[in-house]
Amino acid sequence: MAIDLPIYLDNAATTRTDPRVVEAMLPYFTETFGNPGSRNHSFGWAAEEAVEHARQQVADLLGADRKEIIFTSGATESNNLAIKGAASMYAKAPAGQSGRGHIITALHEHKAVLDPCKRLQREGFEVTYLQPGKDGLITAKMVQEAMREDTILVTIMWANNELGTINEIPEIGKLCHEKGVVFHTDATQWVGKMPTDVERDHVDLLSMSGHKIYGPKGVGALYVRRRRPRVRLTAIQEGGGQERGFRSGTLNVPGIVGLGKACELCAAEMDDERERLLALRRKLEKSITSRLDTVQVNGHAEKRLPHIANISFGFVEGESLMMATKEIAMSSGSACTSASLEPSYVLKALGIGDDLAHSSLRISMGRFTTEAQVEYAADKIVQAVNKLRVLSPLYDMHNEGIDITKIQWQAH
Repeated sequence: MAIDLPIYLDNAATTRTDPRVVEAMLPYFTETFGNPGSRNHSFGWAAEEAVEHARQQVADLLGADRKEIIFTSGATESNNLAIKGAASMYAKAPAGQSGRGHIITALHEHKAVLDPCKRLQREGFEVTYLQPGKDGLITAKMVQEAMREDTILVTIMWANNELGTINEIPEIGKLCHEKGVVFHTDATQWVGKMPTDVERDHVDLLSMSGHKIYGPKGVGALYVRRRRPRVRLTAIQEGGGQERGFRSGTLNVPGIVGLGKACELCAAEMDDERERLLALRRKLEKSITSRLDTVQVNGHAEKRLPHIANISFGFVEGESLMMATKEIAMSSGSACTSASLEPSYVLKALGIGDDLAHSSLRISMGRFTTEAQVEYAADKIVQAVNKLRVLSPLYDMHNEGIDITKIQWQAH
């Protein structure tokens, strides 16, 4: 059977907008185009009604109350609002002073979490960056051991965007509630793929993005707990007081409608889709690892999202491998950092050396990925690796039984 090329296997970076989502959005560009802040005519009322319906759709997917959903431009903004807003609200000392409070995060978080934490460090907060295990896992025990009397915020992603490893979020959330510490999770890769219940899982703040769940780009949401305990945030964007004052600005009605519809579809189709994607991922990994030596699947063996495979290929440079498989869209890291020639900081945080980190691919499947595409991709990757290894003198030495790590290279 002929395969349409190119093949898209970079769904962790972004997803194709589902045609059903596009259909839901279209009327809000040209027909129901009012500003939901316009409370004195029917155009504004209709827009506001659409926004509130979408708010309920998002809340239903998260197990939340619709009043706890704040619309943003995406997970990066949600992360910034959650982390900076909580840090400012619960600070132990005024701005400009040291000892403002202690924050816990992890070394392999997304840059949209790490960079706000680094800014807070410059503003007088202390931040502990947890070292993940070799499987990328962050446990409740790690968080507990890092907690201090002045800890005010813990921010740990639900599932890693490069590895797919699933962290102990319910256990971490429970620990934070016992200690009276605000708990935020970047759930960008998790939401829509796996069951979510913020109440059951003890989550105070949760970030998500529309374009990771077959919705449009440029829209996302932040869940903010309203009771047991009530979480407060300092706004980082002010103006018209929209979104309960947390995030001022005219609402992106078509995008919000699309986000709501995407959430509704994920809720309805998640169980079947999860099983299908898991089968595809296992097929891909088995097809590659059974035909190549010195190949390593990164991340936790079991506690991993169904749609993400991160594989290191010894004696092959990742960028060269992607160039040799140009008809397949894959990634050498997260979409936000793949322009860098540096090895993945996520893999390095796991203790993986530069050589293997440079030789890694993230292959991520989605709703529109077929079994035939996965088979084709696996074949092409295996062929490309074998071809590139023929050109590698290091691979020849490896095959001769020489331990390359013990070679003393001379500089000229």
